Amino acid sequence: MLKAILPVRSLLIAIFLLMAGGGFLNTLVALRLERAGSGALAIGLVGTAYFAGLTLGSVRVPALVGRIGHIRAFAAFVTLLSADTLAYALHTHAVFWGALRFLDGLCLAGIYVCVESWLNERAEPDRRGMVLAGYMIMLYGGQAAGQFLIRLGAGGPAVPLLVGSILISLAAIPVLLTRIAAPETGDFAPLPFRELYQTSPLGMVGAGLTGVMLGAFYALGAVFARRLGMDLSQTTLFMSVVILGGVVLQWPLGWLSDRIDRRKVIVLAFAGTLAAALTIALTAEAGVLLLGLGALFGGLSFALYPLCAAHTNDHLAPEKRVAASGGLVLVYSLGAAAGPATGSLAVSLTGASGLFLFIAACASAALSFALLRQAKSAPVPAHLQENYVGLPRTSPLAASLDPLASETSAAPDEPGETGSRH
Repeated sequence: MLKAILPVRSLLIAIFLLMAGGGFLNTLVALRLERAGSGALAIGLVGTAYFAGLTLGSVRVPALVGRIGHIRAFAAFVTLLSADTLAYALHTHAVFWGALRFLDGLCLAGIYVCVESWLNERAEPDRRGMVLAGYMIMLYGGQAAGQFLIRLGAGGPAVPLLVGSILISLAAIPVLLTRIAAPETGDFAPLPFRELYQTSPLGMVGAGLTGVMLGAFYALGAVFARRLGMDLSQTTLFMSVVILGGVVLQWPLGWLSDRIDRRKVIVLAFAGTLAAALTIALTAEAGVLLLGLGALFGGLSFALYPLCAAHTNDHLAPEKRVAASGGLVLVYSLGAAAGPATGSLAVSLTGASGLFLFIAACASAALSFALLRQAKSAPVPAHLQENYVGLPRTSPLAASLDPLASETSAAPDEPGETGSRH
């Protein structure tokens, strides 16, 4: 793996620094707004603003990057994100911070597009899987590590923001000095929703409901922990454990899904997410048990998006995979934008446990739909299933790192085999 990632080490270092410097803001914003007296609904709406920016950016940014070039676009997005991070220190108000979170989402969408297209340009076809694995480790590892910056708030409220801004600014250096040629952005129009649903109803619905669940968690998970009586250190540990759990279980579940009917693994993951969320909601007590349940919840719920993407790809010719990924990213992002606002209503009505009761309700709906689809249609034959690839929920360009997607350049005229819809 080391040999595969060395040519793109500058990009991987950059994404780690960016996530370490900005990945903690979901948690910090939620904690400080609650301390300032904002209700769960206001905190949820601020979380929605971030995912709204990310959604808009995933649609509009590729064309912008194509017009001004990768180097200038990356520098602009990183500079704005760094300044945006410092701006949180100016004033604590839900409306002001909502606007900042919207800008954060736009900037990160642009950064993902730049980094992922560069990775795609540099990664050799036979090493794309290892490059993608390295990218995901640095992405989620940085996000988990960044949670601990919140503890620096003991030295002053602005200290975590200052350190975060420094890390984000430093992330620009390895990319701006890279010798990797700037790639062509290309046309990344997502697959239309109707065609995406007709191709794989379970893939589309599963991705959307996964977005609702994880959007609610990212926006309100820290509020849940604090209302259980956790101190700041315990809260950051809880958030980190959930994120790291999401990395650990993706590959075992993906390995299993390559060997049996993938729908069964999706059903298992939704059922496990439902069970973990319900147990967290019903026990609602800080301690080692909660950390273990949090890791299990993260491991199962984070695996759902790539499982749904792999399931969708089982029905597609290779040349449509990037477009389908664009559609799924958009569906996920729309769900994630809806999740914080709707999840906050549950918290307002039922208290801290309402967050995981809401997540459990979403998992239950997805599980019911998955069982329905499983009963109504036959599985894709094992020899027609594509290999599982752990795709991040960032931009459509991440799908270009999929080794199977890269095969289209070698055989563009070969028709792809598809299985039965379900």
